Amino acid sequence: MKKQAKAGRVFSGAQPSGNMHLGNYLGAFRNWVRLQDAYECIYCVVDMHAITVWQDPAELIAQTREAAAAYIASGVNPETSILFNQSRVSGHAELAWIFNCVSRLGWLNRMTQFKDKAGKNSENVSTGLYVYPNLMAADILLYKATHVPVGHDQKQHLELTRDIAQKFNNDYAIDLFPLTEPLIMDEGARVMSLRDGSKKMSKSDPSEYSRLNLNDNADTLAAKIRKAKTDAELLPEKASMLDGRPEAQNLIGIYAALMDVPRDAVCAEYEGKGFGDFKKALTDVVIDKLSPITIEMARLQKDPEYIDGVLKDGGERAAAIAAPILAEIKRTVGYLG
Repeated sequence: MKKQAKAGRVFSGAQPSGNMHLGNYLGAFRNWVRLQDAYECIYCVVDMHAITVWQDPAELIAQTREAAAAYIASGVNPETSILFNQSRVSGHAELAWIFNCVSRLGWLNRMTQFKDKAGKNSENVSTGLYVYPNLMAADILLYKATHVPVGHDQKQHLELTRDIAQKFNNDYAIDLFPLTEPLIMDEGARVMSLRDGSKKMSKSDPSEYSRLNLNDNADTLAAKIRKAKTDAELLPEKASMLDGRPEAQNLIGIYAALMDVPRDAVCAEYEGKGFGDFKKALTDVVIDKLSPITIEMARLQKDPEYIDGVLKDGGERAAAIAAPILAEIKRTVGYLG
């Protein structure tokens, strides 16, 4: 029987910054798993992006392994997909330099995420933080990825990748890079803080009770949901009636996303009930869906040799794809060698 042709090549990655949480799972890892059958998938722990801010070396190693464990525990199959840490393939850095010379300052100045991260101290942050969108473009185009799964807040970086690809193709009169297409993630996967429904769930939030970590045990998950901020109103008939109630919207959204049902269906089931009843149901769902991941992550992290072996094998497979593409790029720009 012939294997079914893949719909294209997907590239995606996440930083190994510790405290992987529900937002990472619903916004990225679960979607990566779902793409594995239809696409040729390359998934990366982006440890080069991580050092745009200083990292303790020992912690970075541990967090790289933790991130890989989270990918695998969530369902990423390192035998059918490629899983590696970015720094194993030097082509990422080599192509990033070329793209530093293709990308325009005006393009980078429009990157809103840099402004958000740098804040008022933009003169003191690393140049790596400023040019990291060029490295992100290199991550994608080093493999001529045709698709990238992105959230709405990441679309700007993919647009920059497309601009770089188009300018390179035009500058050298060659059709070398594809104009990578976004795979926009479901809006329901946008998970907000349990303490403030107007902010995204984040590993940098100082409050542990703002997020559901993938390594939280069942008791901790239950305690965090119990203490999650809500309001005094009852649940309405339809999700559209939750406007102006960000914490309520968030908890309904988490339940709907984990159960793979529309938000309206959740509202219809719990219409007229308060959050005391709903939080009990949400706790059961969260524990049912996340506890297997927590248990598998813990098992994998006790076997660092296995994780290192997966990342080494994935790095070799990724490098085999990248090598001829990088050679073609070097010939195109006029490198001798």
